[in-house]
Order: sequence, then C-alpha cells, then structure tokens
Amino acid sequence: MAAAGTSLSEDQFLCSICLDVFTDPVTTPCGHNFCKNCITEHWNISVPYQCPNCNKVFDTRPELQVNTFVSEMVSHFRQSAQQRASSSEQQAAEPGDVPCDVCTGTKLKALKSCLVCLVSYCETHLEPHLTASGLKRHQLIDPVENLEGRMCTKHGKPLELFCKTDQRCVCMLCSVLDHKSHDVVPLKEQYERNMVKLGKTEAEIQQMIEERRLKIQEFKRSVSVSREIADKEIAIKNHVFTELKEAIERNQAKVIESTEEKHRMTAKQAEGFIKELEQEISELEKRSAELEQLLLLEDHLNLVQKFSSLDAAPPTKNWTQVKVCPPSYEGTVGTAVDQLVEMLKNEMKKLLTEFELKTVQQYAVDVTLDPDTAHPRLILSEDGKQVHDGTVRKNLPENPKRFSRGLCVLGKQFVSSGKFYFEVQVKGKPYWGLGVVRESANRKGPITVSPNNGYWTIWLINENIYHSVTESLVPLSQKLKPEKLGVFVDYDEGLVSFYDVDAAALIYTYTGCSFTGKLHPFFSPCANQGGKNSAPLIICPVIPT
Repeated sequence: MAAAGTSLSEDQFLCSICLDVFTDPVTTPCGHNFCKNCITEHWNISVPYQCPNCNKVFDTRPELQVNTFVSEMVSHFRQSAQQRASSSEQQAAEPGDVPCDVCTGTKLKALKSCLVCLVSYCETHLEPHLTASGLKRHQLIDPVENLEGRMCTKHGKPLELFCKTDQRCVCMLCSVLDHKSHDVVPLKEQYERNMVKLGKTEAEIQQMIEERRLKIQEFKRSVSVSREIADKEIAIKNHVFTELKEAIERNQAKVIESTEEKHRMTAKQAEGFIKELEQEISELEKRSAELEQLLLLEDHLNLVQKFSSLDAAPPTKNWTQVKVCPPSYEGTVGTAVDQLVEMLKNEMKKLLTEFELKTVQQYAVDVTLDPDTAHPRLILSEDGKQVHDGTVRKNLPENPKRFSRGLCVLGKQFVSSGKFYFEVQVKGKPYWGLGVVRESANRKGPITVSPNNGYWTIWLINENIYHSVTESLVPLSQKLKPEKLGVFVDYDEGLVSFYDVDAAALIYTYTGCSFTGKLHPFFSPCANQGGKNSAPLIICPVIPT
C-alpha cells in the first residue's frame, strides 16, 4: 500500500467537481469517482442525471456506492502528505547534523546512512531501502559523514574486516590479496572485542575516579581533623600561656610587695629614730633657753642656788652607734626568678597533666562488670556498675573465669589494640585495687598481682598507694588521696596510666609493657574489714575534665 501510495500523483486523488482531495469518495456506474457530497449536490440541481466527466446520461438517478479502495488510498495519501510536511518543518538539518544527500533545496536531517550506496537518507528517501527487496540487503547504520572513509582506498570496497596482525581495517579483497596469511576477523567481531575492552577500561577509569574522590575526601577529612586538633592545641596553649602569664604577674607582685615591705620597715625604723631625736632636741632646746636666762643673772646668790639644777644636760640617748641601714636587695631578683622557675615547672606539669587527662578521656569506654568472673563473696549491682564485699560466700557453680580466692572481678569489655579508658569512684574506701589484667592470667588460688603474671594494677592499703613492678608492692609518693581514679591503656604503645581525676594528676604509669591477647578492666573492692571498707567501687560515666 505504501509503495503504491508513493507512485501515485496528487491529481489522481482530486475530485473533478470541487478540485480538492476526495472526501467520502463514491463511484458512478460509469466508473468515475467523486466526493459523495459533490455528486449528490450536482444531481440535485442537474436533470437529466449525467456524469460530469464523460457526460453519460442515466435514465434514473444512479445508486452511489462507496469506493473502499479509493478511500484507503486517499487516507494513506493524506498521512504521507502530513508526514512529508512534518519532516520538512521539524527535521531540517542543523549545524552538526548529517544532511540527507538526496534532498534538493532544504536538506533534511539524515535518518540512516547506507554503506553500500555510500549515501545518507532522510526518512522520506530512506523508504525504498525499507521496502524494496533488493535494497533491504544493504547495510544501514546511524548517519555518519565522510562515508568515503569507510571504503578501501585501494579496492573501493567497504571496510568490513579487521586485520589483527597489522591492526587495521581492510576490505574483502584486501583479506584475500594483501593480508592472505594474516589473522583477519569480521569488523563486528573486533568491534565487540573492543567494546568489551572499552567497558573494562571505563570501569577501571571509573574506579580510579572513585578512588581519587575518596582520596580527596580523605584529605579533606585530614584537613578538617587537623583544623580541629589545631584549634584545640591553640586553645590549650592559650590557656597555658594565660595561666603562666598570670602566675608571672602574681610572682612579680609578690616580689614588688616584698621589696616595698622592706622599704616600709626601714622607713618606719627611721621615723621612730627621728621622732625620738626630735623629742631629745626639744628637751635640749628647752634646757638651752633656761641656761641663756641664767647667764643673764647678775645676782650672785640666785645664780649659785639655781646652778646645781641646771648645770647638767638633760638625759639623752647615745646615738653614736645607732644607724638606719638600707635593707639588702641583693639576691632578691635571683631568688624570685628561682622561685618563678620552680613555680612555672609545677604549673606546666599540672597543665600538661590536665591536657593529657583530657586527651585520654576521649577514649572512654562504657565498662560493665562481668558476673561470671566475680569472686563468690562479691555483690554486683544490677546495672553492673558497682561492686563490694558481701562478706558471705555464695554457693555458685564452678566457672573457669571466676576468681576463687582473690576478691576480684573483671569488666566485660576489653582492649586488644588502640586505646582504652575508664573511671572508677573509690571515695570512702581505705582499701582497693584497680587496673587491667590479661585475659589468660591466673584467677585460681593465690595470685601475685605483677606485670609478669599479667596484672597491671595499683592498690590503696592503709592510706598508702602502691604499685607492683615484680613480685612485691612498691609504695608511691602520693600526697593526695584520690576519690575518683582514671585508668588508661595504650595497647600499641605498651603503657598503662593511672590518674587522680579530680586533681588532674598522674599517679603512676607502667611503660614498655608487652601486651598479648585481650586486656580486661580489673576491680578489687578488697575485704569489708568489719564495715570499715563497705563502700563499693563505682564505675562512673566519664565527664571531660
């Protein structure tokens, strides 16, 4: 139907009465076609009934029959005309498009290119390749320019093979003549292989892009972390230097006050001497005036009678050896500087310990007690945060994890790499033990709590804190009695540190430890001691210092 429609001209679909494309075409007995309305109107006013084309006269008004074939052809003609008009309006070739090689005048956009004809076709001109049996065998591809480049320059044949030996596209004749012994495959086969390789390359490139994007994110996170650490460091250093500056100013004020006090005492001493001297001068001047009056007397009797009382000078102090010596200021600055240096050392040590404690608190772990390890006398709270000696041994099933003699219990949590920190309240307890223990350490019978046996602990006994280096406890120099203890483990660096949290002071550090396996928090509330040591050990939430 489409082929027939394209071979007919527009004149064959025109009504001879209205001169327009048929509308509801009907056929007269003489075989001519008209619009139904046109022939009906014509016969309504024309008598006798005569064909407008051949002038044949009918005795009676003919019965009109709808011409189905012509109706279908007209319908197809209208659609084709609309499509051609639409193509002409909407698919005109633009810069960058491949134009149709057949179109004259305005070039339409090509829909396909033929590798046999070496021509690009728009939708209208492509129709023969879709309908004609001989043209259907031609190879059509998406429209491309320079179709001549797809032809062998030597033989004028399509480049439809690929020589793997020479890594070039060849035609059929090339494969027989010039590449006879070479490894030649169909171009499509090589295309598929290349597409697979390109897919892999694309995947690899995408993976490389993703890896680099992740690296960028990593670098950005590093910068962000660096900024955060730098801000913290700046804040800490500002705090340290502010504290040191204030300490220097306080010490400076003390030195100035001490110097001023020495001067005030010297001035006060001198003022006392001066006042005393001024009193003596006053007495002496009074006596001098009396003597001057006496020297003016000419009465011998009167002078002799008064002479005995005025002859001697009034009693005065011997000021010969009395001196007011300026105080010695030598060594004041040196002593002040020495005191300042010592004060700065202590202040720095305190500030650094505060910073260190604040740093390790970042590795806080929510520790809970493990009832399977608790000695039968120990009482654990329901939340697993408190433990004390209940004095009565409970009848519990045998458990290889349980301490059999030592009043001890372990935490459920453990550390096998990285850092680990927890805090315990020891307030009101004259006896306790805390630290960490190797999971494989002995828990049965007598226990020697030493690093050699897998125990890194400190103990409070009779108000003295001890630690263990070998097989015995060694006292520590600890003036403050901590109420809250912090325990920090750096597994990779091999150290265990203990802090007085409230005083922000370091109590002791085990260094150079060789850790193997898991380390668990260790707790010993020690014996009740008739109620003297009844307070529990309490695992506390960590609040940054």
